Amino acid sequence: MTRQRTSTAAELRHLTTLLEQVAGGDKRAFTALHALTCRKLRRTAGSVCPASCDVEDVLQESYLKIWRAASSFDAGRASPISWMCTIVRNTALDSHRAKKVLLADLDEAMAVPVPADDADEFDYEFAKQITVEALSGLPEDRRRLLSLAYFEGMSRHSLAEQFGVPVGTVKTWLRRALESIRADCLAAAKGSLTLSAVN
Repeated sequence: MTRQRTSTAAELRHLTTLLEQVAGGDKRAFTALHALTCRKLRRTAGSVCPASCDVEDVLQESYLKIWRAASSFDAGRASPISWMCTIVRNTALDSHRAKKVLLADLDEAMAVPVPADDADEFDYEFAKQITVEALSGLPEDRRRLLSLAYFEGMSRHSLAEQFGVPVGTVKTWLRRALESIRADCLAAAKGSLTLSAVN
C-alpha cells in the first residue's frame, strides 16, 4: 500500500514539474505531458461529451488551453490531473453549447416562410450581387468572423479565443454583422423594386 501511494505522489510531482516547464514554453515537456495524460483526458472527454461532440476536437482544444494556461496552475489548489480534467470537462460543455447555438441559428434560418407557388421566380444572380455588396461593406475582421462561424463552423468559444475577446462580444459582433447585411440587402432590394416600378 505504501509503495502505491509513493508511486502516485511521484507521478503527481512529475506532472507538476512538466506543467511548470510547459509554462516556460518547453515543447518537449508538453509532448511528455500529452503522452502521460492523453488516455485519461480522452476518457474524461468521452464521459462528458454527448454523441454530437467530437472527442478528438475537444481534446485538441483542451490541450491548447493547457499549453496557454499552464502558468496559472497552482499545485496548492488542485492536482495536475484534476486541473487538466476540469479544463477538458469545461471545453466539452462549451463545445456542446456552441453546437446547440449553431443549430438554433440554422433552425431560425429554416423558419423563413417559403414563397407561394405563384410567386415570381427567385433571382439568384441579383441576390448574390446585393449580398456580395453588403458583405464588402463590412470591415475585414467582421467578414472573416462570419466566414469562420458560418462557413467553417467554428464555435463561439473558439472564435473568442482567436479574436482575443469574450464570447459575449463575439455573439454581439455576429448579430450586428448579420443585421447590417440584412438591412443592406433589404435596402438594395427595395431600391431595385422602386426602379422597376418607375420603368
